[in-house]
Amino acid sequence: MEKTCIIYGSSTGTCQAIAENIAGKLGVGAADVLDVSSIDASTPDAYTNLILGTSTWGAGELQDDWYDGLETLKQANLAGKTIALFGCGDSESYGDTFCSAIGEIYNALKDSGAKFVGAVSTDGYTYDDSAAVVDGCFVGLALDDVNEPDKTDCRIDAWLESIKNSL
Repeated sequence: MEKTCIIYGSSTGTCQAIAENIAGKLGVGAADVLDVSSIDASTPDAYTNLILGTSTWGAGELQDDWYDGLETLKQANLAGKTIALFGCGDSESYGDTFCSAIGEIYNALKDSGAKFVGAVSTDGYTYDDSAAVVDGCFVGLALDDVNEPDKTDCRIDAWLESIKNSL
């Protein structure tokens, strides 16, 4: 696996815990698991792969720190990088915007020259709508650790299996 970092934004700790779980499963060291509020435009220079994670808030919005983080990543040179996305959402209370924030990250960076990997089938998910669904698949790993914590590890494992050869 090429040099990989995991960049997350977390308000309640859930997305951070998932970022750390993914890092542990991939063998990514703690120094390469970064809070999005701590990055600058040169951060991606040290990595081939970026795994980006956010929770979804309100009516499908990014986690607060991601607004500045996304602007920072737009200024970075992402050409030739591989990007995988993961997101946390609540499919019961916010089923009409489930994990939509990863769709916002995808849309902001899709023309950056980076290669996106890790789309996930919507099969097995219960939700009404999501801005993270493109061509019938989530643009990354969608997790509902609030209502379906029993599915989180299996979903992470299946997703990592699907992307590991691209990293």
